Amino acid sequence: MARDLDRQRQFTRRALLLAGGKAGLLAILAGRLYYLQVVDSERYLTLAEDNRINVRLLPPPRGRILDRTGRPLASNRQDYRVVVVAEQTSSVEGTLAALGTLVPISDGDRKRILREIGRQRQFVPITVREDLDWNDVARIEVNSLDLPGISVEEGRSREYPYGPALSHVLGYVGVVSEADLAEGSDPLLELPGFRIGKAGIERSYERVLRGIGGNSQVEVNAVGRVIRELDRTDGEPGDDVTLGLDLDLQQLAIDRIGDESGAVVVLDVETGEVLAMASTPGYDPSAFDRGLSSEEWKFLTTNPKAPLINKSIAGVYAPGSTFKPVVALAALEKGVLDPSATVFCSGAFRLGDAVFHCWRRGGHGSLAMRDALAQSCDCYFYEAARRVGVDRIAEMGHQLGLGAPLGIDLPHERSGLLPTRDWKTATFGTGWSVGETVITGIGQGYVLSTPLQLAVMSARIANGGKAIVPRMVRDLAVAERAGVVKTAINLGISAAHLKVIQDGMNNVVNSARGTAKSAAIHVPGFEMAGKTGTSQVRRISKGERQSGVIKNEHLPWERRDHALFIGYAPVARPRYSCAVVIEHGGAGSKAAAPIARDVLTAAQTLGDKRVVGADKERTPGPRREG
Repeated sequence: MARDLDRQRQFTRRALLLAGGKAGLLAILAGRLYYLQVVDSERYLTLAEDNRINVRLLPPPRGRILDRTGRPLASNRQDYRVVVVAEQTSSVEGTLAALGTLVPISDGDRKRILREIGRQRQFVPITVREDLDWNDVARIEVNSLDLPGISVEEGRSREYPYGPALSHVLGYVGVVSEADLAEGSDPLLELPGFRIGKAGIERSYERVLRGIGGNSQVEVNAVGRVIRELDRTDGEPGDDVTLGLDLDLQQLAIDRIGDESGAVVVLDVETGEVLAMASTPGYDPSAFDRGLSSEEWKFLTTNPKAPLINKSIAGVYAPGSTFKPVVALAALEKGVLDPSATVFCSGAFRLGDAVFHCWRRGGHGSLAMRDALAQSCDCYFYEAARRVGVDRIAEMGHQLGLGAPLGIDLPHERSGLLPTRDWKTATFGTGWSVGETVITGIGQGYVLSTPLQLAVMSARIANGGKAIVPRMVRDLAVAERAGVVKTAINLGISAAHLKVIQDGMNNVVNSARGTAKSAAIHVPGFEMAGKTGTSQVRRISKGERQSGVIKNEHLPWERRDHALFIGYAPVARPRYSCAVVIEHGGAGSKAAAPIARDVLTAAQTLGDKRVVGADKERTPGPRREG
């Protein structure tokens, strides 16, 4: 009996404990429900709204690029693109096959589309083709019932109406890469298909041109599919960028180079604005926006004339005789050569056992500096270089803009090279020889320069020794933001010494014995001064010299000399400087000087017709006697 009573008490205690536990759990559950539904209700309401409403970025229209008269060089064009939504078709491949009968779809595009569909959710539209014309759109719309999952959308493409003529200046836009994402924090970079500047002005002024993105509030369902748009805020379009470049002058320079490979640069000698920067051959910048085919890429990268390189700033050449004004000015500034002192040229210059030849086999006789520049006597400048030394030549070259990047607002500018004794030791571990100084005197050996540097050198000689800095952009506010507007300091070069060089360059073109007399401008008041250059790209053996140097036209293209010319105009009051380089073009007097003549004539003719205010920044220099 007592044992039964104990069991009953034990059962009762356990029942009470179990009931208490259940009551406790119910109380906790009720409290949690109260907390979630009452106390924290605002937070969960917000989360639910966030799941229902998505905010999506809208790309802004990209700013235009204009020439100095306001003509659009790069702009945006509305286009149409066809997209496919995988979940709306039972067979993507079948749909693409049907679409391919209406608009061409390459095998590469087909693989890309299937790859993207595999990575994206099934309701996300995948671009099949861009830049459709009206005929394509019409064919697709008419056959839309047979193309499940296919639709046509509006978009914007970058347009370059002048194609290769401006490709190296403007550059191009392309899709954002992993490297671009690592460099920038703008959420626009993560938009599928968003384009940014990859080269040229498009790249240098990417931030200015890009603009600020807008946003669109859309209602989505549980799996993220858009149901409707609730609100929309358009972004701010990118700013326009106005260049100092003159489209007419640029086109003339391109036309004058023709099928040759080369570069022409024209500068304002007072402001440093680039009025023309031609580099040929070029490429179609729009091709990078739509995507290059493998054949197009192979052609661009294997072409011996290197159409992807902007030769104006990234082509480096031995300057040849266009370097002689640097040597002459260094000799004058250092007091090692009087401008009236003569040097005898017999056709060869001996230094120990070495013989350095003048381009004129019979020699020039006795010449002073002005005539030596006019006739481009090599022996005179061998001697001038020997007297002044390579380090002083390099010092003067740097002052005139050679041997280092000039800081122009374009990417991929190269530095060129002005050798010194220290450079030779650091680079090769050997000492410098006098023979190397002698050959430097005629712009050969280790000396390298870009066409832009040669144009700047000519401008600094023409403007009386002011260190102008070249820039592409005309809008000063934009240029200042890019850090390319700098005060043109005076280099402190003697005006009398500069006058000697200017006289010599005037004689090159406008005297009876000048090497470029056949390229003289005969329009009164438009006369140009300049210096010819012919740069060897091969070594001439002793045997060949004795038997007669093989003429350029009898050599393969890649072994012919480079043709160069630097100049400025008008002689009396310089406004424009110019540099021309024709790769493997032969003699500078024949292949480069006539181009400079036509370009500088056009620059002066067009200069008087430009828009009002085009020259408002100019501070006219003193008029000089020719």
